Amino acid sequence: MWDNRGVKKQTKRKELKSEISQLKFRLLQDSTIRRSLDQYIQRRIQEIPTEIKQTFPAIKQIWKCENEEDFLYGYYVGKIEEGSLHYLLKATRASAGGYVDTFEIRGIIETHKKSLQDAIRTAIN
Repeated sequence: MWDNRGVKKQTKRKELKSEISQLKFRLLQDSTIRRSLDQYIQRRIQEIPTEIKQTFPAIKQIWKCENEEDFLYGYYVGKIEEGSLHYLLKATRASAGGYVDTFEIRGIIETHKKSLQDAIRTAIN
């Protein structure tokens, strides 16, 4: 026989997931935090041409990749994402893993796609 306890638990679980999702959304929607994260990403992108010239002189030979621009783009999206998580952890003094969705951070990084691609092109051309 079916009782209402299972339904109540499922409803409560859905409500908790919804609240957690809203907390994640609010953290990166906070204009101060979002602006600060954007500034971090922009600073990081400005460092990339120098970093590539010093660290990756022969990308195609070392990594055996066909398209060094695509390779470096993926590499730096990952590095900036990782750095952003650490940055947010320090900025909010909270557990970033508990409040920030990495897909949301990647979405924010993607808003800087053109400047990231330009920085990489500058370095490899």
